[in-house]
Amino acid sequence: MTPHIGQPGDSTKRLLPWLVAVAFFMQSLDTTILNTAVPAIAKAMVITPLNTKSVLASYTLSLAMFIPVSGWMADRFGTRRVFASAIGLFTLGSVLCGLATNINMLVACRVLQGMGGAMMVPVGRMTMVRTFPKSELVRAMSFVAVPSLIGPMLGPVLGGLIVHYLHWSVVFFVNIPVGLAGLLLVYRYLPDYREAATPPLDVPGLVLFGAGLALLSYVLEVFGDHRLDTAEILGLLALSVLLLAGYGFRALHTPFPLLTLGLFRIRTLRVSVSGGFFTRLGVGGVPFLFPLLYQIGLGFSPVQAGLLIMPQAVAAMGLKTMLPRILQRLGYRFVLVANTIILGFLIMGFATIGSETPVWRIVLQAFTLGFFTSMQFTSMNTLVYADVTPAQTSGASAIASTAQQMSVSFGVAGASLIAALFVPDRLHSVPSTMIHGVHEAFVVLGIMTILSSVVFMELHKNDGAAVSRRGHGTGRTKA
Repeated sequence: MTPHIGQPGDSTKRLLPWLVAVAFFMQSLDTTILNTAVPAIAKAMVITPLNTKSVLASYTLSLAMFIPVSGWMADRFGTRRVFASAIGLFTLGSVLCGLATNINMLVACRVLQGMGGAMMVPVGRMTMVRTFPKSELVRAMSFVAVPSLIGPMLGPVLGGLIVHYLHWSVVFFVNIPVGLAGLLLVYRYLPDYREAATPPLDVPGLVLFGAGLALLSYVLEVFGDHRLDTAEILGLLALSVLLLAGYGFRALHTPFPLLTLGLFRIRTLRVSVSGGFFTRLGVGGVPFLFPLLYQIGLGFSPVQAGLLIMPQAVAAMGLKTMLPRILQRLGYRFVLVANTIILGFLIMGFATIGSETPVWRIVLQAFTLGFFTSMQFTSMNTLVYADVTPAQTSGASAIASTAQQMSVSFGVAGASLIAALFVPDRLHSVPSTMIHGVHEAFVVLGIMTILSSVVFMELHKNDGAAVSRRGHGTGRTKA
């Protein structure tokens, strides 16, 4: 690893979390703010709202394709250049999306956005890990996690206001000032880490893994919208599994694979990635259910529904200074096992909200959920790097980011499917029926979250001690 000239100074370490937070905020805000604008986009382009699903799916597919290559690019070209290019691509894609005049142009521009977004989060996280010692990583990553939680909370409110008072294209132009500010600061303050020698890019592996994952994401996106029949869905699903299995075989038999699956021998990384995957299957579907509960079930406006979600962001910000002390005192194993179970019961608690529920109780439940969700995500994201070496950082970041993207996509698709099982298409606009279906979905997602706590039980008492500063580190922990 070759850093920029001179080691990161105090000013760089002070500003770096803000730089990475800019990218996290842009990406997390984008999808949620766009969801609110879908009906307006459909009306402006004279298409049905269902056909605008490709606008959302194209971004997910682009992320799935390009996240795995982000680590190699950062090692080859340097974190500063790649991170700046990612912000630039994302901002340019946002501008072009706002200027799009038809659905095909909008989809193409969303792919460009996804190329930038795929590199922003893993490269930003990688730079953080290489800059901060492990004893300071939890505090730094806790700060960075706040904008990624605030984005989804502000998105529905901001999107509702823009669509109501301005033009739908403005939802994309919101990224321009943030992106330009980020570019300026990145070139001035972001450390430039790169490897002295990088292996060749695993192009066949990229094709196999990217195509398999993109195809699987596409199947999840179109599942249930009746564009494809059962045979076609099963055929595409089988093909995606075959492609991913082909990549798995290649990764075990090539010296420089796209994703280094051998890193899963490190227990803390394996548990964090696999536990995070299953946890996000439950937690990741919750934001999808909130608009259905608040807007259709309870009759709130989009702006009011967004305001009811905002307490989660407030709770996440409050946790920022508390989490390092919590982990230092209790350790990763206790926190992740107990917190996952608590999260599951909190999610199921939203199945008790109905038309007679006072607003203060909804706010209190959202605040509590935000607190424990933030604790869960930040703990999982930092545990990934507890026992990896500097040379393994880029590989670990690519694996963690890919698994995270997959689990969130699967979580949303799962929540949609579960709700659809209890709510027939003809009754989607009936509040009482929608509330019933969403309540059932909350219960199922809560149970899934509780069950995922079993994965974290594989951790040992002192795992992650180098990051949490609890007791004395035990070195690298392998199976």
